[in-house]
Amino acid sequence: MQQPLAYRMRPKTIEDVVGQQQLVGPGKIIARMVTAKRLSSMILYGPPGTGKTSIASAIAGSTKYAFRMLNAATDSKKQLQIVAEEAKMSGTVILLLDEIHRLDKTKQDFLLPHLESGRIILIGATTENPYISINPAIRSRTQIFQVFPLTADDIQKAVERALTDKTNGLGNYHVDLADAAMHHLCTATNGDLRSALNGLELAVLSSTPDADGTIKITQPVIEECLQKKALSADKDGDAHYDVISAFQKSIRGSDVNAALHYLARLVEAGDLKSIMRRLMVIAYEDVGMANPPACTHTVMAVQAADQLGFPEARIPLADAVIELALSPKSNSGISAIDAALATVENGHYGDIPADLKDAHYKGAAKLGHGVGYDFPHDHPGDWVAQQYLPDAIKDAEYYQPKANGRYEAALGEQYRKLLKANARNR
Repeated sequence: MQQPLAYRMRPKTIEDVVGQQQLVGPGKIIARMVTAKRLSSMILYGPPGTGKTSIASAIAGSTKYAFRMLNAATDSKKQLQIVAEEAKMSGTVILLLDEIHRLDKTKQDFLLPHLESGRIILIGATTENPYISINPAIRSRTQIFQVFPLTADDIQKAVERALTDKTNGLGNYHVDLADAAMHHLCTATNGDLRSALNGLELAVLSSTPDADGTIKITQPVIEECLQKKALSADKDGDAHYDVISAFQKSIRGSDVNAALHYLARLVEAGDLKSIMRRLMVIAYEDVGMANPPACTHTVMAVQAADQLGFPEARIPLADAVIELALSPKSNSGISAIDAALATVENGHYGDIPADLKDAHYKGAAKLGHGVGYDFPHDHPGDWVAQQYLPDAIKDAEYYQPKANGRYEAALGEQYRKLLKANARNR
């Protein structure tokens, strides 16, 4: 039985990995581990198809260690025992454990001593946040690395490699992939390389060559194989980003009908991931403190849409769009954090006041750490005037409240009251 294209094209060495250069690029942490042959167990977390398994197989290929793959949910403790015995015989085995967040206590307790001895180098793969979903005993014995959706350029590089590889790829077929088809393949898969490669293989194998043996793959063929329509066939390939931009700007401008129109375009294209991500950005960037419940409702709508999938996902998404478009707007949150980041980036902010420094260790008082700190809860109203910012920026004001909604208007009133009270007591 022939394996799927995405399986066959898995990288053999670290240098072959597409994307995730923040981890595997020259001089980066995983590349340094491989070069030094000083591997530690790790957890890779991120969306499907972003290279978690590829990184694991590339590490094994680059180090020449034995490589085994198991699933924490479906493989038994006995399978782990077989890997452990192999590790005793060979010295080291790299174990890719998929869905590691579903590892039960019995399997975990079996694995721990083998991780500590270094006989098994565990590479856990998960789509869940490991800081929430993975047992602390495993977390404390692993390095945690986040992987991100691949860019369209990353996917195009992998697709071109697959089309020319005669051993594992589609190089033995004479494929003519239209530019529009390539663009859709690389953008509609939302950074999921596995989906792109398997869609490409389906398109090639299900198409009939023409008279000279060429398999011509057009955009409609890729749309059908991915089951995602292109937003339009514009020559520059910018339609996807133009629709998302118009979507956000329509909500920001409180035009609910325009917002629903652009939502409909995205729904028709089947681009659920982009809709969900963009809606959460809009909620906190453009509505924010003016109507915090709308932000909460948006997160709930996105979670419901993610569980429902299309076509039903359109219902909670529409509800969120309507509420966000008709809500009062405030960008004070993003403006405040960007202003604070600008201060941090220039580096001229001085030292933390001594009374605010950590005092929970022996000798802290001798350094003056924590000395003179006034506990707010010991005062009426649970507040006392004291300096929290470093001396160099003690008068900095990042938050500029707006009055577009009752909630932020009330916060703004409290904010100004506290600023005045602090100023009086200096």
